[in-house]
Amino acid sequence: MQITVSTVVNAPIEYVWTAYTTPEDIKLWNAASPDWHTTSAAVDLRPGGRFCSRMEAKDGSFAFDFEGHYTKVLRHELIEYEFGGRMAVVTFMECPQGVELTVRFDAETIHSEDEQRTGWQAILDNFTRHVDGKLATQ
Repeated sequence: MQITVSTVVNAPIEYVWTAYTTPEDIKLWNAASPDWHTTSAAVDLRPGGRFCSRMEAKDGSFAFDFEGHYTKVLRHELIEYEFGGRMAVVTFMECPQGVELTVRFDAETIHSEDEQRTGWQAILDNFTRHVDGKLATQ
């Protein structure tokens, strides 16, 4: 089963792409709830390149590495990656409101479809707020 989440970011495609793929930015937006954060991120954005984001509960009770490798990268258009035997596709599509960012990923079997959709959507919502905040301070 695949799950799809999306958001629209009111920003130029270059800005959205950079915020989505830069480790310093990833650490600021990559969390599904306020009690989690990403403490480190590494990106080698090319087919065969690896990525890893260290996600930790702020109270120190749990942590994990979200990691894998890129299978296809088309600048400003698409990022495909494999993580833990599953696949994900991120698309960037310019639209009148800015950029529609869509993530389609293979579901896992531990959490319900709703829990997975809610968590991944929350991360995208954080991404949108992050970009909005960066633009507001420029």
